[in-house]
Amino acid sequence: MTESVTAAHLALAGALADKAGGIIRHYFRQPLTVEQKADKSPVTIADREAEAEMRTLIETRFPDHGIIGEEHGRTRPDADYVWVLDPIDGTKSFISGIPLFGTLIALTLKGRPVLGIIEQPVLRERWIGAEGRATTLNGKPAKTRTCSTLAAATLYATSPDMFQGAEAAAFERLRKAVKLARYGADCYAYGQVASGLIDLVVEASLKPYDFCAMAPVIEGAGGEVSDWQGEALTLLSAGQVVASGDPALAQAARAALAGK
Repeated sequence: MTESVTAAHLALAGALADKAGGIIRHYFRQPLTVEQKADKSPVTIADREAEAEMRTLIETRFPDHGIIGEEHGRTRPDADYVWVLDPIDGTKSFISGIPLFGTLIALTLKGRPVLGIIEQPVLRERWIGAEGRATTLNGKPAKTRTCSTLAAATLYATSPDMFQGAEAAAFERLRKAVKLARYGADCYAYGQVASGLIDLVVEASLKPYDFCAMAPVIEGAGGEVSDWQGEALTLLSAGQVVASGDPALAQAARAALAGK
């Protein structure tokens, strides 16, 4: 059987994280012009330069692969292998000088995430997850923790503002059921799920470059990642995410979201 993730894929993913990390550290806590995109989210030269350099590396090593990036759009999105890039997930924290952001790098095969990196370049923490391999944090095994009940769980979401209408009501049911609910941290919270320090991240209104890296990282550490209906995440997923360190907790969270 052919491996979905090869040594060459892993080597490139690491090189992408190295390249982006150097650029981001160069600009962190430096005077920057902050622009506003059409969706009113902020963007800086650090976001754009980091993604551009990553795309150049991909084109050099795998010119037949596709690329989907937050800042520079889509190239060959119908290819079997597609790299999905978010150079700075958490730009609001980045421009505030707070190291609760990260670089997200994913590789999908026919739409399915098979490799993921969550990189915090300032703290120099790198979670790597790949299909058929155990997740690591800086080369050492990362493992989720057991927590099967909502009443004992720590829940994170980036912001309550990401939930609208029925989603807001559903998330409020879940928030009231858990032991501790906190906001912020963007992708960094998912890394802490993989490391067994947070039990649950539930979010909505996400794009593929926001969530594709999360599934291989958390699943390779023993957890589960799905949409709110329990379906596996793909490039076509609608943007609802339930990421849990304990599969039993994921089931309980989805039931609470559904009002069951």
